[in-house]
Amino acid sequence: VQAGDRIAVCISGGKDSMLMAKLMQELQRHSDVPFELVFLVMDPGYNEINRQKIESNAELLHIPVTIFESNIFSVANNTEKNPCYLCARMRRGFLYAKAQELGCNKIALGHHFSDVIETTVMGLFYGGQLQAMPPKLRSKNFPGMELIRPLYCVHELSLIHISEPTRHSL
Repeated sequence: VQAGDRIAVCISGGKDSMLMAKLMQELQRHSDVPFELVFLVMDPGYNEINRQKIESNAELLHIPVTIFESNIFSVANNTEKNPCYLCARMRRGFLYAKAQELGCNKIALGHHFSDVIETTVMGLFYGGQLQAMPPKLRSKNFPGMELIRPLYCVHELSLIHISEPTRHSL
């Protein structure tokens, strides 16, 4: 995070992205480095209950979310190709485009250490290739945009422990 950054903190609704959003909010509050945050939620076609959970959890955590809709689920579910790959690529493109529209120069994703290892192993076993999930990545398709993964070195069990409401309050 650098002075003057405007970061789109991307929230899917899971514990990882919600906790990252809260931690980024706290970092902004206590940092000497001035930067802005936009808490971005893309609704790819959630059912009403899941969308409401995201909205109510964000409200409970005092995270002011900006929600925008897309048709990603309907497109990805009606393809002959790998729907998971297509969905991930489309989600990333929509997030970059919306972040850029909102004047952001970075997007933050909630991938953690376990995601990094799992993605690397899956690529080896299913794709026969060794690819990394870097902590920082400059976009080739969206000039001036950078992807960051603030939880890159944090283990999933730590996130689970921190997010347990009976032990901690954020």
